[in-house]
This record gives sequence, C-alpha cells and structure tokens, in this order.
Amino acid sequence: MEKTSMSLKRGCLAVEDNDGVAAQEETKKQKVSECCLTNSQDGVENDSLHSSEEEPGPPEVESAEKDEKNSCAQVQVEEEEEDSLSETVEEEEPESFADMMKHGLTELDVGITKFVSPHEGFSGILKERYSDFVVHEIGKDGRISHLDDLSVPVDEEEPSEDALTVLTAEDRQQLEELQLFKNKETSVAIEVIEDTKEKRTIIHQAIKSLFPGLETKTEDREGRKHIVAYHAAGKKALANPRKHSWPKSRGSYCHFVLYKENKDTMDAINVLSKYLRMLCFCLTRVKPNIFSYMGTKDKRAITVQEIAVLKISAQRLAHLNKCLMNFKLGNFSYQKNPLKLGELQGNHFTVVLRNITGTNEQVQQAMQSLKETGFINYYGMQRFGTTAVPTYQVGRAILQNSWTEVMDLILKPRSGAEKGYLVKCREEWAKTKDPASALRKLPVKRCVEGQLLRGLSKYGMKNIVSAFGIIPRNNRLMYIHSYQSYVWNTMVSKRIEDYGLKPVPGDLVLKGATATYIEEEDVNNYSIHDVVMPLPGFDVIYPKHKISEAYREMLAADNLDIDNMRHTIRDYSLSGAYRKIIIRPQNVSWEVVAYDDPKIPLFNTDVDNLEGKPPPVFASEGKYRALKMDFSLPPSTYATMAIREVLKMDTSIKKQTQLNTNWLR
Repeated sequence: MEKTSMSLKRGCLAVEDNDGVAAQEETKKQKVSECCLTNSQDGVENDSLHSSEEEPGPPEVESAEKDEKNSCAQVQVEEEEEDSLSETVEEEEPESFADMMKHGLTELDVGITKFVSPHEGFSGILKERYSDFVVHEIGKDGRISHLDDLSVPVDEEEPSEDALTVLTAEDRQQLEELQLFKNKETSVAIEVIEDTKEKRTIIHQAIKSLFPGLETKTEDREGRKHIVAYHAAGKKALANPRKHSWPKSRGSYCHFVLYKENKDTMDAINVLSKYLRMLCFCLTRVKPNIFSYMGTKDKRAITVQEIAVLKISAQRLAHLNKCLMNFKLGNFSYQKNPLKLGELQGNHFTVVLRNITGTNEQVQQAMQSLKETGFINYYGMQRFGTTAVPTYQVGRAILQNSWTEVMDLILKPRSGAEKGYLVKCREEWAKTKDPASALRKLPVKRCVEGQLLRGLSKYGMKNIVSAFGIIPRNNRLMYIHSYQSYVWNTMVSKRIEDYGLKPVPGDLVLKGATATYIEEEDVNNYSIHDVVMPLPGFDVIYPKHKISEAYREMLAADNLDIDNMRHTIRDYSLSGAYRKIIIRPQNVSWEVVAYDDPKIPLFNTDVDNLEGKPPPVFASEGKYRALKMDFSLPPSTYATMAIREVLKMDTSIKKQTQLNTNWLR
C-alpha cells in the first residue's frame, strides 16, 4: 500500500550503511540486477574520501622476549595517539556537531520520500552502542560467517612459537640486511649458545620463516656450533621472498574469519598489515594489497567477515590475537585462491533498537510488513556525503564536463561537520587560489582535497582534468555513481507515487541479466518484487510509461542528454544498471525485550560465545523496551532503509542529530 506522507519527528537513529561492495566492483557489475553501487560503510569518513596514512616503522627493541610485548604495546599506543589527535581536532571546532549538521542533507534532498506500509511509526534509538549493530557476512556458498574456532591448522612445516622469539634484535637486523642485500657479507653466522639439536632446529625454522629467500646450514667454527644463513636464490628472491619459504603442499592463501569492532574493513586491513610487519620484525612492508575480501563492512558496528591473505601463515595471524584490541581472527584454512569483490551473497544483520515507544501491536505490524512486503530499495544517506556539498553535485559537474565547478565543489569552504584542518585548507584556498599554499594546511595529504591540490600543483590550474585524475579511480567514480543514485531514488519515488506497489504495463523486469518490458497480458505474472528501474546510462532501456519522460526531463534539467551518456573521458561514461525497487529481507525474526540498564548488551556476540558467556536473561518488565531484529539482505542494499521502513522516520544525520539533541535535553 502506498504511503505518501513522511514522518520527520520520530526516532533517534545514528545513520550507518549496509554492506558495500567496494567501488572497483561497481565498475565491473554495471549491468547486473543487484548492481553494486554502494560506497563503503563509514558514512562520514568514506563519503569524505579520506585515506589512511602511511604506517610508522616498528619499535626498537632490546630482546626477543620484549619484541612481542613491545610491538603489542606500540600498537595500542599508536591507536591512542591517533584517537587523541582526532579528539584535539574536534575540540578546535567552533560549533557543536549538532550546529554543524544543521547544514546537512535530509532524505527529501536525495529523493527518499515514500514508504510501502501504512503502519504507524514509532521511536527507537539505533546504535546507542555500536555493539547494537552486528553484521555477519553471507558467503558465496550461502553460509553465514561466524567466528567460532580460534585453533590453528596443524602443519608440520610450520615453525614453532619459539621460532618467533629465539633471535635477538641484533640477529634480526643482520639477517634483514642480508636478505635485502644491504651489507657486503654473503652470509650471517649465529652462534648456538645452548647447543642442542632442538635449539638448532628452532633457529633454522626462525630464519627460514621470518626471512624468506634465505637458506641455512650448521657449521663448526672453533669448536662451536653456528647456524649460517645465506642466499639460495640470489637477488631473484627479492621479487617474491615468500615463494622460497612457503610449503608447496599448502594452498597459497590463508583464509580466516575477521571479527572486528568499530573499524571499517580497509582500516582493519591496514592495522593487520602494520602489526604483521611488527610481529615478523620486517623492515619491508607487509602490503595491504596481499589481503582480499568479498565486501567492505561498517565501522560503527561489530562485523564478521571472511578475509584471505597471500602466504601469511595461520600461526602468524593467530599471534595477532594476543596484541590487537577489538579484533579477533579465527576459522583458519589454506586455499588455492583469494577472495573476490562481490562474491558474497549478502549480509545477515542483528540490530537492536533501544528505548522504543511503539506498542507490541505496532511492532508486530511493522515487522510483519517488513517480512512480507519489504522496503523501498533506496540508496541510503551515506551515499551522498554529510556536508552542505553533496557528492552527487560533484558527479553531475563531472558528467557536464564542468571541471572548474568540480574543482570548486571539492575545495570551496562549506558548512557541515569537518575536521579543523580541512576548514583551514578550504579557507586558504578561497583566499589565495594557490594549491601549494592550501596543501600546506593539510597534515593528512591523502584525503581527496589533498590529492586534488597536489594535482593542481603538478599540472596547473588550466589542466584540472589531469589534476583530478590523481585521485584514485574508485574515489572519482564514487561521485558519478552518487549522481546515478540520486536520479534513481528520485525516479523510484515518482514511480511509486504514480503507480503504487503493483506492476504495470511498461515496467521493466529482468530475464537473466537482460531487461524486458511487462506487456499488458503478462501483468498478472509478476509482482512488485520483480520490477527493476534503471540507473541512467548508455546501455540501459527505460520504462514504457511516463516515468521514462521523467528521467529525460530530470537529466535535461541538469544539462545532460539521456541519449548520450558516453563521456569524452572513458572512465566517466555511464553504461547504467538495473536495480530492484522493492527488497524483501530474508530470515526475518524479532523480539521485544525489557531492560533497566541502558549499558548492558542485549545479545551475545561471537566472541562472547567463544568465551562461554551465558546469554542475557530478560525480566518480564523493565524501565525500557528494545526491539531486537534479525534479517538478511543482498549486497548493495542499505540496512538503514529497512529500519527506516519499520520506524517511519528520516535517517539523515541532520534529522537524527536534531532528534538526538532534543532527546538528550
């Protein structure tokens, strides 16, 4: 049933995206029904396109035993320093977050206006605690990923735990220099102080596992045993050092389940890379690109997903469990192949909405509608940014070839929540139009603004296209995908406004990957769940009813020709895609629970279960009531849009900040 009015005065929702399949996958799957056009999860950071900085080098250590402890301590100190830095920046802001978000977007600004159910909405708080939002990845085989086994696969060729600590700091430095051909010596000899066969075996294992490309032998020198390390494969070993130490009987990739709290996937992988380097005592980087995954996950949540890494053993990965806070690695196995973006079938969500006001009957109606009918498959607010300059405006300027406008939209001062250094950078740009001067205001040069300013410094103000090209391709494409999403949201709202929630002649459905029209005589063979709408592009067709003209008019108003979506720069040519307009979640269940303490968890996580914690017990009555929801969604859909349908509320940060501020007062 159609619902045309909007409720803007309910709920206290902290907005977060559903699963995203990273931007490079979007490009590959432009023609697939469940087109992968979602951005990463952490709305504020990722919509601002900030990248992580280079990691610092490993700490200096005095002994092998201290190395492990110091590296763990270093890890935690660095995290604390990063947190304190961000806190300092936030304290410099002259306005409160609530004041800044007065300038943000609302759902109405991005075409989100309809609901499918007539039930009455009610209030609830999402993510009062990040542990109230748990995401479990659904793999390509349909299994939900769980962390339930921390054991390491038995491998006779794997070095023992002692092998990681038997070498002194001086030994490791000499071996590293030998491995990288940084000294004049052709070998390094290590005296065996406690000469036993077992001790010699451990040293052999340690050298071969920690310094791939080196071989070892035992020699007698002046009556004492020495382990001598030398190069077996010459300088060719440097091209792929792991090749020379990895057991041939073992698959090249270690697959594992990653449990993480309050970190997005890319940040987590950067952390794992940095700490593997520290724990392996390497001077060379363990690069993040040796990790692969099927999709990115939320930051402000607990998430569980499968990761694969090239030629890093399960034992080393398990070693990280001793050092890392808010991470847990387990369910290890060796496989021949990495993971690929988009291979997942979706995600399973466990969500708690706290302090709900709805009656049991209201909750029942809302959840029954979600289970039976579903929700409108809108692109969520995270898709469009958090400041007064939405990302779709930049995308539109790119498609218009208006490169001066692209530059201005990215760099000009704006209202909204931003780091203090970005505000100063924008002010400097507005005052001087000098990219080098503005760039000096940025301590973090890898954000989009820094990359564009670096490009302008290099190529000059008359070659904005090349300057913009310095920004990583996936981030550039995010802007035009945002524009496509804006058009799609607006057109779907109009389609539901004009035709309701039934298929009509001229609608589009998919047969395989090909879109076809619903003819008059076939209408009864389809439901609204079969209907798709196109994202604009040169390789899609449009409905055969008045919505087709609405597409044409909307693009024409933006000075774009719907019949010519090819761009002079190939990267920015839009082929288009199809997306279902209504999604019906699977595996939907729910319960209303009573509780008194707002700080207590209302369900067990995988780590809780591993530690043997009993599940929470609820009283029949309490100060507060919470709605615990479980449901599964396909890739490229937004959990916040499902929750929006249940609560009947605006999910924008602008609205939710206002509501939360009023609620706290």
